[in-house]
Amino acid sequence: MPSIEIPVWPYAYGQPASTGTLRSQPEDFTVTEQLAFEPSGTGEHVFLFIEKIGENTEYIARLLARHANVRQRDIGYAGLKDRHAITRQWFSVWIPGKPELEPDWTPLNSPQLRILHTVRHARKLKRGVLAGNQFKIIVRNWQGDTAKLHQQLAQIKAHGIPNYYGEQRFGHNGQNVNKAVSLFQGAKTGREQRSLYLSAARSFLFNHLLAERVRTQTWNQALNGDTYVFDRSNSCFKSGQADDDITRRLSTGDIHPSGVLWGKGVADVADEALQTEQNIIAAYPELADGLIAAGADRNRRSLRVNVFDLEWTFLSEDVLELAFSLPAGSYATAVLREVVRYGE
Repeated sequence: MPSIEIPVWPYAYGQPASTGTLRSQPEDFTVTEQLAFEPSGTGEHVFLFIEKIGENTEYIARLLARHANVRQRDIGYAGLKDRHAITRQWFSVWIPGKPELEPDWTPLNSPQLRILHTVRHARKLKRGVLAGNQFKIIVRNWQGDTAKLHQQLAQIKAHGIPNYYGEQRFGHNGQNVNKAVSLFQGAKTGREQRSLYLSAARSFLFNHLLAERVRTQTWNQALNGDTYVFDRSNSCFKSGQADDDITRRLSTGDIHPSGVLWGKGVADVADEALQTEQNIIAAYPELADGLIAAGADRNRRSLRVNVFDLEWTFLSEDVLELAFSLPAGSYATAVLREVVRYGE
């Protein structure tokens, strides 16, 4: 079977009219987590808000476990963050007993790591419990059409973007998708790699579905039989025909059409929406059948995501700064790709 390649997914607002360089240095990409709840201040888990530079999430988790003399499983975090950035991220450490048993965290501070805040909470920090992430991104060596850039960014601010999975999901040259195919054909792999490859396969199918809806300009419009997702929520509801209320709520960004995250389960769309999804799934039977055989559960993901608090400015003639927030699970690179062709 030929190798699966990751295509250039279609754009919502025309081709990017500029080029630039991303991540010239860690300070060019800053991410700050926004928790979905407020830590209570009491409990057996110490929550630490940590700023890290050039270090990945799992390394920090191991460092905390060694420092606190606890098991790796006693460390919690809400999401993985890129090492090639400045990231401000929450971790939890299970330290039962009296508060005076809590270790001194000060020795952990270094040029690569700063403890910004600590607070107690009753429960371990679980994966995925973020409200979202705030980004500040600097694009260097920027060249292009300034008027077109401003126009595209204004459209994104008003209407959102296609909720594509970012290229990092698929690995270098799409290797994670091809390793998923090998997995489905019987290749042995570890548990963490297996999860990574299954996610890549589902994300690839989702992006293809979203790409088709972008091509037909229905990524932010209703199709008969669609299932809709509430903004900044995973809750869904079905609608056979798009009435005036659906159309109004789509136009205000209150709800979004959704696409399938493929796996075992029954179809939760109908009519035009179902036919569109079936056409994409049928084009990649080795991925679709493999995901079902692997026990992946079917789910839904919003086809559109609103970009909050979007601001942009030129720090100099060829240095562009972007600031915005996205809900958890959405990718900053999905915003960037709409306006700048960049090389990392």
